[in-house]
Amino acid sequence: MPMGKITLCAAAALLAATSFADARPDTRKMTCAQTRDLIRSERAVVLTTGPNTYDRYVQQFSNECIAPDVPMADYVPTSDGQCMVYLCKEPSPMVPD
Repeated sequence: MPMGKITLCAAAALLAATSFADARPDTRKMTCAQTRDLIRSERAVVLTTGPNTYDRYVQQFSNECIAPDVPMADYVPTSDGQCMVYLCKEPSPMVPD
């Protein structure tokens, strides 16, 4: 394969990876209300929460989690402070005292 084609393919792959990361909504650029409204409208959405972090957030009462996971509270940074949202996690086992 000629060097020009290899360079072009590498550049296209880098651009595609950058575009996907940029396309993911960033909670740090939204208010808490905007973040919650987006989750509510989409039912489940992958959100960027930091320079190298992201996760999938869901509505509190939804069927978006796969058993045994359930919606559990989490906090994400938003432009107006910390915001409580929900993500799918396996519940901790109940341990008697």
